[in-house]
Amino acid sequence: MTEEERWKAVLSCDTTYDGQFFYGVKTTRIFCRPSCKSKNPKRENVIFFDTKEQAERSGFRPCKRCRPDLSEFQPQKESAERIKFTYNRYFSDHNQLKEELKKLGFNRNRIIQLFQNQYGKTPVEYLNELRITSAKKLLVDTQDTILQIALQSGFESLSAFYTQFRRLMGISPNLYRKQASVKSLGYSEDNL
Repeated sequence: MTEEERWKAVLSCDTTYDGQFFYGVKTTRIFCRPSCKSKNPKRENVIFFDTKEQAERSGFRPCKRCRPDLSEFQPQKESAERIKFTYNRYFSDHNQLKEELKKLGFNRNRIIQLFQNQYGKTPVEYLNELRITSAKKLLVDTQDTILQIALQSGFESLSAFYTQFRRLMGISPNLYRKQASVKSLGYSEDNL
């Protein structure tokens, strides 16, 4: 590959050349992947490297934007994973969840976009699944009321809980609890 072909790949931020070569900017002493979205440097300030090790040996440091020092850099995936971790940890506390999501630095639309692109479902769908999973466990393992379980699982109202439970499980929470207790006693439904 000629230097001119490499330069064209840099100007077009072509991801197909990532890993095939790296470029450094002499004035900043930073090296990047060809796909880096940073401002295009002046051609006379650019030097090309075959490997990241070659760039580092020449005294260049990795770009913080495109992270050429990492074998795989997927910022959107990492962001979606941080969002999912936050949902998993705070799904039952709306106020805390809202605060923790703010700390991630994304607006609501960006959170939805990142999450849906990575996991194929909306955050609301995922949160409802987490909350129903929590509720199912509480229905089986506790004697708490349905209202207590709904609130402990992160639902803000009993009607929202019933709606989501029925939508995901196909039965009411009361019937789910009854069937779970029958199964734990070893009875079949035919014996009732």
